[in-house]
Amino acid sequence: MKSAFPSFPVPTFRSLKIRIAVLYAALFAAVAAVLMVLVNSGIERFGEASASRDLAANARVFDEIIELRARQMRASADVLARDFGFREAVATGDAPTIASALRSLRDRSQASAAFVVGLDGSLIDDGQTATPPLEAIWYNLDDGIEKGTLRLGGVLALAAASPIEAPELMGWLVLAAPFDEREMARLAELAAVETEAAVLGEASLTPLLADAGLGEIFEADDPARNLYHVSALPSLQDGIEPRLVLRHSMAGALAEYARLKYVLAGVALAGLALMVGLGWRIARGITGPLSTLDEAMCRFGKGEETVVRVETEDEVGRLASSFNSMFAAIAERERQIVHVGLHDELTDLPNRKLFAEQLDQALARRDDHERVLVAYCDLDDFKLVNDTLGHPAGDTLLRKVAEGLTADLGKALIARLGGDEFAVLVVVDDDQASLLPIARRIQESFDRQVDLDGYTALCSASVGIAVAPGDGENGTDLLKHADLALYRAKREGKSSFHFFEPMLDQEARRRRELELELRLAIKNGEFELYFQPLYSLAQEKLQGFEALIRWNHPTRGLVNPAEFIPLAEETGLILQIGEWVVREGCCAALAWPEALSIAINISPRQFAAPGLATTIMQALADSGLQPERLELEITESVFIADIKKTLGTLHELRDLGVRIALDDFGTGYSSLSYLRSFPFDKVKIDQTFVRDLNDKGNNAHAVIRAITTLASALGMDTLAEGVENLEQREILRREGCEFIQGYLLSRPVPAHELALLIGTEEMEGLAGVVV
Repeated sequence: MKSAFPSFPVPTFRSLKIRIAVLYAALFAAVAAVLMVLVNSGIERFGEASASRDLAANARVFDEIIELRARQMRASADVLARDFGFREAVATGDAPTIASALRSLRDRSQASAAFVVGLDGSLIDDGQTATPPLEAIWYNLDDGIEKGTLRLGGVLALAAASPIEAPELMGWLVLAAPFDEREMARLAELAAVETEAAVLGEASLTPLLADAGLGEIFEADDPARNLYHVSALPSLQDGIEPRLVLRHSMAGALAEYARLKYVLAGVALAGLALMVGLGWRIARGITGPLSTLDEAMCRFGKGEETVVRVETEDEVGRLASSFNSMFAAIAERERQIVHVGLHDELTDLPNRKLFAEQLDQALARRDDHERVLVAYCDLDDFKLVNDTLGHPAGDTLLRKVAEGLTADLGKALIARLGGDEFAVLVVVDDDQASLLPIARRIQESFDRQVDLDGYTALCSASVGIAVAPGDGENGTDLLKHADLALYRAKREGKSSFHFFEPMLDQEARRRRELELELRLAIKNGEFELYFQPLYSLAQEKLQGFEALIRWNHPTRGLVNPAEFIPLAEETGLILQIGEWVVREGCCAALAWPEALSIAINISPRQFAAPGLATTIMQALADSGLQPERLELEITESVFIADIKKTLGTLHELRDLGVRIALDDFGTGYSSLSYLRSFPFDKVKIDQTFVRDLNDKGNNAHAVIRAITTLASALGMDTLAEGVENLEQREILRREGCEFIQGYLLSRPVPAHELALLIGTEEMEGLAGVVV
C-alpha cells in the first residue's frame, strides 16, 4: 500500500567542496555566536562593576567634600568666635552688634544662617534667617558635637559650631549652609560620573532606600536600572537622622557599550563571510587527480631532481607549487649551509677557512710579476665598546666596518677572522709599484665615525702587512708574518700599519723565550723587592716605602721591569707575581717601625681577577701586619672594563682596613670622575707634571695646585712622583703637596739597605740629600 504523503527530495551535499565550505562556515558561526554571548555577558558584568566602583568612589568624594565644607565653616566661625570685640558683645548681651557680626560672617562664608547659642539657653541670630529649635541642638553642643546636619526652615543644612570662650565657655557660634538642589548639583559636578545626590531625613526615605544597608550599593528594579548608595551623615539636631543618597543610572552607562557590541557583530559577520569564501577556496580542486604529486614524491624520495608542472590554480595546483618550492628550498638550504660554513655569520664576509683557501689559490695562480699582499687588521679599543655600550653595539660596529671595507677596497678580498680581527687580500699586478698607497688605503678605510644608536664611536685599526713572495711562499707563513707585523703596529701606537720585517720573527722568538724564562723565574724564586722612600713634607720625616719588583736573571742580571711586566700582564703571569709581591711586601714591612707604611702596586689584570680581597686578607693574616700600614696603588685603567664591579672590589678592600691610592693621576681622561666615584685615601700626581715644574713657560704649577686643592677638598692626601731636585720639592711644598717620592730622596734600594735609610732619624733632613 502506497503512502498517502507526498515524497519530497532530501537535499544532500554531494560536492566535497560545498561540504567543506559549509562546515567551515557553520563552525565559525557557532564559535562567533558563543563569543558574542560571552562578550555581551562580559560587557554587562564589566559595565555593572565599573558603575558600582564609580558610584562608590563618588560616595567617598561626597563625604570628603562635605567634611571639607564643614571644616571651612568651622574655620570661619573660629575667626569670629575668637574676636575680642565679638566675645565682649556676647558677654554683655549686645544683640545688635552680635547680629551685625553674624550677617557679615554669613555673607563672607557664603552660608545661609549664623546664630549664637548661649550657655544659658538663649539664641541670638542675625535677624534674617531661620533657626532650629534651641532644645534640639543645645544638648548636642554641650556634649561637644561641633559639626553635623540640622534643619533650617524645612531644609536640611550642614552646620559647624565654634565655642565662644572668654576664657570660660559662654556659648557657641553656629554657621550653617543648606543642602539645597543647587548645592547638591554643584557637588555632583565634581564627581567622576553623572550622579544625582540628595540629603534626606530618615523619615523622608522611600521604603526601598530605608531598607538598604548603609554604605552598600544596590540596584533598583526599574527600567533605568538605577544604582543607589545610602550613607549616614552626622547630625547636630536631634530627631532628623540625615542620609546622603546617591543615584547613578546603569542603563545610561551600559548604553556607551552598545556601539562596541555593534562593531563586534559586524566583525563576526565579516569573518563569517570571509570564512565562507576561504572554505570554498580550500575545498576547490581537492578531489582532483593527485597521482602526479605521488609520482613526483617517489622520484624525490629516490634523490632525483624533479619539478611538478602546475596546471591548475586550485588546491592541487598549490600543492604542486608547494612541492616545487620545497625542493627549491632544500637546495637553497644546502647552498646556505655551504655558505655559512665559509662565511662569517655577523658580517657575511668570508671567514678564516675561506680566506685561507682563497689565499692559497691566489698564491698558486700568482705570476712572476705579481705580488700577493695580506693585511692582518685588528680594531683599536674594541673591547671598550663592548664593555661600555654592550655586545649589540659591538656587533653593529663590526657590521658597519665590514660594509665600509667592502665599499672602500673594491676588488680586494676581505674576511673576518674572528672577534675584531679582519684580513685583506690584494693581488698587485706590478711587482715594482710601491705598496704604501695600498697600505694607507686599507688603514684609512677603518678610520671612520660610526653611529651606534645615538653614540658616536671613533673607529680605527692597527694593520700588519706581509707580501708574497718576499715574506712567505704559502698562506700559513703570510698570515703568521702579517700577525707579527700587527703586533709591532699595536706596540708602536694605534691607528697605524707596519710591514713585516725578518727581525719581527726574531723578536717573536725572543718574546717566547722570555715568557718561558719568566715562568722559570716564578718557579725558581728569582724575584726581589726593592723599596723607594715616601717622604712627608708636612712632618719632614719618612712616611713609608713603595715596593718595586726586580728580576735577578741568572745570566742576564737585572731585567728591566718595563720589559717583563707588560709580558706578564699579557700572559696572565702577573697574577702569580702580584700575589708574591703582596705577601713579601707585608712580611718586609712588619720589620719596620710601626709608623712606616708600605705601598704596593696592583696591576689592572690582578685587580680584575676574582679573590683579590681574599689574597690581601691572607697576606695580612700570615704576616701579622696591621691593615692600616698597607696602601694599595691602582691606576684608573681598572675602571675601564666594569665600573660597578671595580667599585665593589674597592669597597671590599676598604672594608679590610687598607688604604687605597690612585696612581698616575692626571694622565687619564676621566680621573676626576673616578675621584667622585670612590673616596681614595691618596692621589699620586704623575711625574710628568713634576718634571714640567722647572719649565716656567707651562702651566704645571697651576695643575699641581688644582690637584692638591681638589684632593684636600675631598679629604685625600697627595703625593708627587719623580721629585729629583730641591726646586721641585719647594714648589710642591708651596702648592700644598703633602708627600713626595723620587731620586731626590733615594733610588729604589734592596731590603738589606733599608736599615740605613730608616736609621737616619727616619729620613729627617734627607729630603735635601741625594742618596
